[in-house]
Amino acid sequence: MPHLLEPYALQDLPLANRVVMAPLTRSRAGANRIPNRLMQEYYSQRASAGLIISEATTISPQANGWIESPGIYTDAMQQGWKPITAAVHARGGKIFLQLWHMGRASHSAFHGGQLPVAPSAVKLAGDSIHTPTGKQPYEVPRSLETAEVALVVADYKAAALRAKEAGFDGVEIHAANGYLVDQFLQSKTNQRTDAYGGDVDRRCRFLCDVVAAVASVWPAHRVGVRLSPNGNFNDMGSPEYREQFLAAAGKLNGFGLAYLHVVDGLAFGFHSLGEPVTLTEARQVFSGPLMGNCGYTLESAEQAIASGACDLVAFGRPFISNPDLVERFANGWPLADAADMATWYAPVGAAGYTDFPSYSAT
Repeated sequence: MPHLLEPYALQDLPLANRVVMAPLTRSRAGANRIPNRLMQEYYSQRASAGLIISEATTISPQANGWIESPGIYTDAMQQGWKPITAAVHARGGKIFLQLWHMGRASHSAFHGGQLPVAPSAVKLAGDSIHTPTGKQPYEVPRSLETAEVALVVADYKAAALRAKEAGFDGVEIHAANGYLVDQFLQSKTNQRTDAYGGDVDRRCRFLCDVVAAVASVWPAHRVGVRLSPNGNFNDMGSPEYREQFLAAAGKLNGFGLAYLHVVDGLAFGFHSLGEPVTLTEARQVFSGPLMGNCGYTLESAEQAIASGACDLVAFGRPFISNPDLVERFANGWPLADAADMATWYAPVGAAGYTDFPSYSAT
């Protein structure tokens, strides 16, 4: 695969290849949310990826909503990430930290009985959420006051600074999959009448404020953004999705970002509100590096890069059971299948996490 496996200059960051390890929430940080040695082993096993994007990492206690996912808002969390970035770098890899706020996709059980926050008081229509006290029904979130929005933006900035101190090569702002930034972007979840809602441009404001804040800590060419224009995960999908997301991509173009990460594939769920937004359309409004994601195979990824549709391709599930995914691609070795989904995103230790052998070991 001459294009996918060739070196690539991501702005000023040299990558060994164009294979990106997508962010995968794996729930191995423990109840204290502090990154640990097991996570160090997991990420170092996969360091042959051109770029690793870490699992979604919460920026504040308010941002939490997933059992045993890591954070980046305390000194201990920051210190916990340092051996991980060092281990990836020791194997020649590069790693960005994905910054996460779950918004309404959380529960009061994570917040001492206080409701999760969101742009508007619109309940997620899912069946239930896993909480520290067991499965619970989703709740109607509390709408953020206008004055509170700046405080959340400040949390993103503080987390970005901690990521820099922890040794990451950059950060990715998680603006996809129905989490807080995506909730601000979409009319389904943003019914505000202040400066952060009401039309396409104002719904982009929170995203742009977050990017500007993070880019005041990092150079913009070390900041990526992830969008999911076609996704229905976390009960998302808005009628004007095409206009909204292409407008957002156009605004992001002015920042000089490291890349725009678009979940263009439909394997993670499609809202079926019209024709999917494509990488070709994103390319028309965003001139920087473009990353495709979701459901790609070796062949389709090579085709996407060879055709110029994107510059990088992120692989998620294949990296779960194939720590040596790049080597398997390079040598034509078959991929292992991670059949037991019960271990994928659950706090069950090494099982289904670091116990997948490389092809040469088998």
